[in-house]
Formats: sequence, C-alpha cells, structure tokens
Amino acid sequence: MIEKIGIIGAGTMGRGIAQICASSGLSVTLCDVGQEQLDDAAKSIETGYTRMVQRERMSQQDCDAALSKLSFNTSLDALAGSDLTIEAATETPEVKLPLFEKIAEICGEKAILASNTSSISLTRIAAAVPRPERVIGMHFFNPVPVMQLLEIVRALQTNDSTYNAACRVAEQLNKTRVTVSDSPGFVVNRILLPMINEAVLSLAEGLATAEEIDVAMRLGANHPMGPLALADLIGLDVCLYVMETLYEQFGDSKYRPAPLLRKMVDAKYLGRKTGRGFFTYG
Repeated sequence: MIEKIGIIGAGTMGRGIAQICASSGLSVTLCDVGQEQLDDAAKSIETGYTRMVQRERMSQQDCDAALSKLSFNTSLDALAGSDLTIEAATETPEVKLPLFEKIAEICGEKAILASNTSSISLTRIAAAVPRPERVIGMHFFNPVPVMQLLEIVRALQTNDSTYNAACRVAEQLNKTRVTVSDSPGFVVNRILLPMINEAVLSLAEGLATAEEIDVAMRLGANHPMGPLALADLIGLDVCLYVMETLYEQFGDSKYRPAPLLRKMVDAKYLGRKTGRGFFTYG
C-alpha cells in the first residue's frame, strides 16, 4: 500500500504533484537542492489550496490537513522510507540516471521508483538501478492540479505489481490514466510537439503572425490554447529537447526541430518562465 510519497524537484511539476498527493491524503516529502526553491514551492502550494478554499472546492479543514502532510528537505536522505518516489528533475539523462542510482540506494529495494520524464526512455532509467522491475513512468501534465491525464509508462522491465500500484495511485489522485509503452515522447508529446514544431515553422515562413496562427487553431480546430502560446507555457527549451529526442530516436526528418525554435532557446526566450517567448508576459 502506498502511503508515503517522495518527490524530487520543487519546480512547476514537482510542486504540482506534491500538492495533489497531499490533498489526497498521502504523506509527501518534497526534495530539492535549493532551499529558496523549496520555500517558493511551499508558498505556491499553500496559495493553491487557499484558492480552492475560496472557490469552495476544498474545506479549510481539508486544507489544513493537506498542509500537515507536506514536508520539505534539501537532502535526498529524507526520502528514506518512501513507498513511492516520483522524480521530477531536469529533463536530461545526465541528471536523471545518476539521480536514480542515488534514490535506489536511499529508498531501499521495496520502494517503487517513478519518473515524470516526458521523453527519456524508462527502460534506460530502469537499467541504472537494482531491481529495475520497480521502475515506472508517471507522466503528469502542467498544471498538475488541473490537468486530468496521467500517462503511465511501462519500461521493458516493469512488472505487474509496480504497474498495478501506479494505477492505484492514479485513482487515488483522481487522474484519468492511459497506459503507454516505452517509446520516445509517449502518446501526448509524440503527437503534440510535432504540431507545435509545425506552428513554429509556419511562423518562420511568414504564413501568418503568431497571434493569427493561434487564433486559427483555437477557432478552426477548437483547441483551448493556440500552439505557440502552449509552447510558451511548456517552455521552449523543453519543446526543443523533446523534438531533439524524437529526431534522434526515430531518425525521421519530420521530427527535425524548427530552426526558429532553436534560435529562441539560444536567445533565452523560453516562454512564460522567462517572460518572453513567442509572446511577451508581464
């Protein structure tokens, strides 16, 4: 039975996962190397709960109970005793693989080890730890408290016990799950990122302005958000990384990143998190 959750990474995804886990009655330890990042995450989570109370989607009693389930720590050693650890660190193998080696040692052989990766092979991650059958992908979507989908990704080594436990957690978190084989981009990013990339190519070719491209897709395809605004929300650096992964893994030119996307990342115009991407943010 999963009762204690460890989460690595107090960025947008990590804090969102922590928020929904605590409000679902799970004990959560959120770890990050920076105390400032943890303090910011704690404030963000409390603000999220407060808004839910104000909108009468959560009682003050439940808010207080959820906050009491949260702890924050700069040391990975605090994850000892976790039934499930969810990694939401930087999206590169150079960070994730050594990290999984560390948490496998700290958490012990019985703990389930999950990654929120959006593109890195779970099979490769699993191969880095003892008992690779307990490794699985749990890919949440931003903003985590709002988005209903959870992609559960089975590595080649993942056993049924690990998979079933992840499914039970998804149900406890009130997420709709889809089961995905371990393949670059999984389902959503395999389909979504090439569409965003095509929107960037269309902008670079002068087919239409950024505003017009987004209006066209919102009103013509009934998308709730245009592809370029969505790229800004995701982060242009993340979009580029996923496209590079798809291109490298499949070797198909249809996945080649748009030159303008690469140029935007080089300029540090990464979207909402830097205040400037295809659009400007205050």
